[in-house]
Amino acid sequence: MAGVFHVYILASRYRGTMYVGVTADLGRRIGEHKTGAAPGFTKRYRVDRLVHCEPYASLDDARAREHALKRWRREWKFELIEADNPEWTDLTPLIT
Repeated sequence: MAGVFHVYILASRYRGTMYVGVTADLGRRIGEHKTGAAPGFTKRYRVDRLVHCEPYASLDDARAREHALKRWRREWKFELIEADNPEWTDLTPLIT
């Protein structure tokens, strides 16, 4: 598969509940989370604020990073997010 793949972190609020995912169409996927069209964890806990995103050229690399991030401690994720987005601003307007 060719293209750009994104590993992303969503949050419910500043240092709130987080979700790590991977997608080939970031705009569409974030839209699904925001509208509640994506059933499950993010809909149940209202996790829809895009706070971190990383592009990858291969799906395998993106999935490996997603898997690694899901195993990280919360504090490590906080540090990763706050390195580029200290206010936990919703980055969605930057991708659409």
